[in-house]
Amino acid sequence: MAEKDEVILLDLWASMFGMRARVALAEKGIPYEYKEEDLKNKSQLLLEMNPIHKKIPVLIHNGKPICESSIIVQYIDDVWNDRAPLFPVDAYAKARARFWVDFIDKKLYQTARPLFTTKGEEHEAARIELVDILKLLEGELGDKSYFGGESFGYLDISLITFYSWFKVYETYGKLDFENEVPKLIAWAKRCIENKESVSNTLPDSAKVVAFAQGWRKNLGFED
Repeated sequence: MAEKDEVILLDLWASMFGMRARVALAEKGIPYEYKEEDLKNKSQLLLEMNPIHKKIPVLIHNGKPICESSIIVQYIDDVWNDRAPLFPVDAYAKARARFWVDFIDKKLYQTARPLFTTKGEEHEAARIELVDILKLLEGELGDKSYFGGESFGYLDISLITFYSWFKVYETYGKLDFENEVPKLIAWAKRCIENKESVSNTLPDSAKVVAFAQGWRKNLGFED
């Protein structure tokens, strides 16, 4: 990284999307300034850097904002392309990784959230669909060490950050992922064991559960 480079990350500690940027920056060994956001009282900097969605994470590189976590990770790989490549060289493998990340963003998050923010039929439907989604991802992983084979990369980064929320999904969905998707859980533990970028980024699951409990309380749920 050139001396003139200034890298700032606007984020929230519990955000699985923000964690993606943190893992990618750690994989590349890029120093940056971390700024924690209060989403109930968003900073002027966040509003200026992401005026469209007003959401975290936002990576600010030499004053220029990059928004949306999947785009941020791709940007990090493009700019600091002299170390720890996050994408496969093969064009088809690269397209396949992008497809599954798009699937995660559109299906996994939207399906999992109702597990701790709703009840009744919507909650039950989410519970069933989430397991189906994770089984699809487990099928894509297969018997490989990582989604990219022997290399930890873009798809791994994009999914592993959700692992910090698995205890929340299990708690409120009455699920047992170790039993439902054992290969996926083994992969997650492998990522944590082998990659400091992951183990140093993912928060303790109990802390995330407490965060979710506060979220539920604000929605009027009684745990």
